[in-house]
Amino acid sequence: MAKALWNGKVIAESSDTVMVEGNHYFPRSAVNADYLRDSSMTTGCPWKGQASYHTLEVDGKQNPDAAWFYPEPKEAAKEIKDRIAFWRGVTIED
Repeated sequence: MAKALWNGKVIAESSDTVMVEGNHYFPRSAVNADYLRDSSMTTGCPWKGQASYHTLEVDGKQNPDAAWFYPEPKEAAKEIKDRIAFWRGVTIED
């Protein structure tokens, strides 16, 4: 069971993560949406496609753009569709 933790809270928890480039991608359904805020940030990856981001907000503290996902991943990355990964201080426990 993998857990994503930030600011003392479990942001996501699942035994069904997909590992890509060392990152756990959690099913969107396993992520606590109460902690997600929309972000305007986007980035591009040559083989995964266009990434969108969420800012995490826990107990009044924000972690800008700490969660990312690929709304329409390219064919080579189709296994991460409807999944979210984390960085910027989010701890992943296996």
